[in-house]
Amino acid sequence: MREIVYLVHTSLDGCIEGPNGEFDWPAMGPELSAYSQEVSARCGEFAYGRKVWDMMAGFWPAAESISDDPHDVAFAPIWRKTPKVVFSRTLEKADWNTRIVGGDLGEAVASLKAEPGDDLLLMGGAELAAELTARGLIDEYQVFVHPVVLGGGKRPFAEGTARLGLHLAESRTFDGRVVLLRFRRA
Repeated sequence: MREIVYLVHTSLDGCIEGPNGEFDWPAMGPELSAYSQEVSARCGEFAYGRKVWDMMAGFWPAAESISDDPHDVAFAPIWRKTPKVVFSRTLEKADWNTRIVGGDLGEAVASLKAEPGDDLLLMGGAELAAELTARGLIDEYQVFVHPVVLGGGKRPFAEGTARLGLHLAESRTFDGRVVLLRFRRA
């Protein structure tokens, strides 16, 4: 059975966006970029909520013409070729090898997990992550803590997310600055 791996970048003060929605602070050095590509290769499909999908679809299809960052240039072709799923009740169409899943979230995820293939990689999305967590549907959490204090902003889980016990499976440092905390459900 496929698993859902939630990968999220946070600031030291626990935010995934700054007070004004900014996401210009994650430092993707060579080690973290290589690890990101490794995790992406291990997973057979990328998963998004609607808001993160809109952000990703607005950047990755043309990333090489927007950015000369080595991580962006290396990851863009991976993003374009990897199948994607968007959880949305309102999105009607999505390009780039993407399917849209609506309706009952529990049934949709059970169906996705039962499909043959590699794991699903959920990237960002506080509301979707909170809902999946509340239903016990995320199997692994990969939290990347960056050396920046944003002073407020959106957290990796929506307000009111229930308490959850986790088991630390790994901790590791990338590029001498970013710390991975990899947790599994207890």
